[in-house]
Order: sequence, then C-alpha cells, then structure tokens
Amino acid sequence: MINPPSEETPEFKEALRFWFKLGWISFGGTAGHIALMHDFLVDKKQWISNSRFFHALSLCMLLPGPEAQQLAIYTGKALHGTKGGIAAGVLFVLPSMFILLILSSIYVSFGNLPWIYSLFNGLKPAVIALIIVALYRVAKKSLQSSLHYLVAGIAFICIFIFNISLLLIISATIVIAVMIHYFRPQLLLGNRLAKEQELADEQRYYINKASATRSESFSWKNTLIQLSVFLLLWLLPFVCCLFFLPVSSFWQKLILFFTQTAFFTVGGSYTVLPYVAQFAVGKFAWLSKMQMVDGFALAETTPGPLIIVVGFVGFMAGYNHFHASLLMGILALLLTVYYTFLPCFLYIFAGGPLIEKSHGNETVSAVLKLVTAAVVGVILNLTIYLGKDVIFPGGVLLSHLNLVSLMWVLISLILLIKFNLNIIYLILLSLVLGFVRFITGV
Repeated sequence: MINPPSEETPEFKEALRFWFKLGWISFGGTAGHIALMHDFLVDKKQWISNSRFFHALSLCMLLPGPEAQQLAIYTGKALHGTKGGIAAGVLFVLPSMFILLILSSIYVSFGNLPWIYSLFNGLKPAVIALIIVALYRVAKKSLQSSLHYLVAGIAFICIFIFNISLLLIISATIVIAVMIHYFRPQLLLGNRLAKEQELADEQRYYINKASATRSESFSWKNTLIQLSVFLLLWLLPFVCCLFFLPVSSFWQKLILFFTQTAFFTVGGSYTVLPYVAQFAVGKFAWLSKMQMVDGFALAETTPGPLIIVVGFVGFMAGYNHFHASLLMGILALLLTVYYTFLPCFLYIFAGGPLIEKSHGNETVSAVLKLVTAAVVGVILNLTIYLGKDVIFPGGVLLSHLNLVSLMWVLISLILLIKFNLNIIYLILLSLVLGFVRFITGV
C-alpha cells in the first residue's frame, strides 16, 4: 500500500528510523541499496520523485566512493538540510561498521563462528524478495520506451555475461545518449504526452522537478566554508594520532592511504577492493592473502556497502602491527572507516547545488534517464546473481537446489506483496529461520 504524499515536510524522526533501518538490512551491494531506498523513498512515502532520485544517482555513480551512500546523503540533505544529510550518511555506514567490528574481534579471538553466518544466510532469501519487489517497481517507472528497454537489456548482458564494470556501463550509456541526442534528439526526449504524464506524476512527490528551486544555489563562499570544515574534520583525528598514539608512522600511512583510496578510486567496490588488496597485502603486508579473503567473506555477510571490507583491512593492520592488540585493531578500523567515507559528505554538500542545477536541464535529464534504464539492467543482474547463490549454493543444477531458501523467497514475496508485512518483522522471522536451520542442519 502506497501512502498519499504529504504537503508538509516529512518528519525527521520518521526519516531517521528509515536510515537506521536501512543500515541494518542493506544487503546486496549498490544495486540492493538503491532498490531498498527507491522502494521506501519513492514508492511508499513519495518523498522524492523517480526522476529526482535517479538523476542524483546517475551523477553519484560518476563520483569516487560508494554511490549508494552518496545518494542517501543527497536525499537526506534534500529532505532535512545539513542534519538530514549527516544522519543519512552516518546511519548508512554505522550498523555495518559496528557488525564488522564485532565479527573482526571474534575472527581474531575465536575464529569464524558458523552460527553467525547461519543467521545472515537465513536473512538472504528475504533480501532477494525485497530486491525483486523493488526491481519491478523501479522498472515500471523507469522503462518508458523501447529505447529504455533496449538499454536495460544491453546493460544486463554486459554485466551478466561479459562482467563489464558498472562504471564502464554507465560511461558508455552516457556517450550513447549524447550521440542519440545529437543525431536523433526526439528519440531520446520522448513524446509530448509522455512528458505531460511525467510532469503530472511529479506533483505527487514532496521533492519533484518543480521543487528544485528550494535548494540552495551554488556559491564559492559556501564551497570554501565546506572545504574548511572538511579539512578540519580530516586534520583533527590525524594530528591526534600523530601526537598521542604509538608508532605515528603507521597511523600516518594508514590515514593517507585510505584518504587516497576514497578520493581517487572510481567505479564502485569491485574496482576499489583489488586496489586496496594489492597495497594492503603486497606492499604494506598489513594482512595475509587468506585474511583478505576472509575479510571479503565477512563483508559479504554484513549489511552496508561492500567497500566496508576496508574496515576489516584496517582492523587487521592495527591488530598485526601492534602484536595482536585488539584495542589497536578496533581503533584502526574506526579510523579506516572514518577516512574512507568522510569525502562522500564533501562531494554531496559541496556539489549538491550543481546536481540541482543540472536537474533543470532537459537534455541532461534525458541523458540520465537512459542511465537509469541501464541501472535497471544492473539491478536485474544483481537479483539473478544473488538469487542464484542463495537458491543454488552449489551451482545451477537441480541437485543443488536449496528448497528451504526457494520457499522462503516465495513466502517473503507473498508477505510483502499480499500482506504488506513490515520489513522489520520479515527480518526477524528470517533471522529465526537462519538459527533454526543452523540447529537442525537443514
């Protein structure tokens, strides 16, 4: 059931509850995060329109760092100003960081505990169901012409069969869209009736095309203030580490490396992580190859962006460098996460007005709509990729079918669609399922 939109500003408390909940259930990487945010923010609450949501997402995809977190910061800021952006960005990362901190501590103290993995494995079928529902809703709103369906199909083939990176797919889509705009602009812009219908639909949302003027305009003064605040937030922990922690050279190297990673690695987690692994394992010897692999496994079982695995890398760096010191490992994890995600706030707070300005440009909007179609193909790939591993954990053969997982995906779909079950209750039921499966060995 979709709630009617409110002309008043959405309550900050309700938004906080959503950002907090999202941080605990956002499995599935970027596409999964996008699907869950779209389901709540666009479809259920109608806080932001489809065009504004995907316009911002398309631009976030061209920035370094986790685009889903940047989209959360942008939406939080658009809804509730600075406090909304900070809350959305922090709560997006905080739960996964907290879980990874606990799992990392358990990892070095006791080894991997199977029952923890079983809990999260019980949750994964429900996440697949959530992504399927969100995929349908996103596709229904975003695929408006044969060209959009074609681009979505090509994007799916590129990533599913040829394993082409998301950044390359998005970049190629933009190039194709620009060429179509140059040679056949009407094909890209669509017909007048479709535009009128879209404009009418926009009025149902709190943040829509017409509300772009509510946002602050770009000014060098504001940008310089934001840069100054960012530098202060960057310098304070750095200086404290140099003066108050032992082996200052280690902390300097850790902070500078992950700051560099945050600023200069573009293309999503699967582009960033090989770069981190190459330096952390090969050059700095902060952890072993097997520990890096275990870190990937831990990150895959936790919610939040996959890039949160850098927290495990930082943890192991501090733990190993200071002779199995759990305290130094925890401190290194906190610093790693802080310096990896801090630049995301700068990108959105400083660049937000530019996102708003570009939204009023019909050509830019038309180009980014094609990018949105490509994103649908990417989410479809994620659904199949995750669903395959959950339902056929040993390979796509009938003999490897996990009937319990398949049944729970179907049951979750029924609970979500027919009975509109609250996601929190579905999560709790799924965790219980995971624990029961661990006890019974099913």
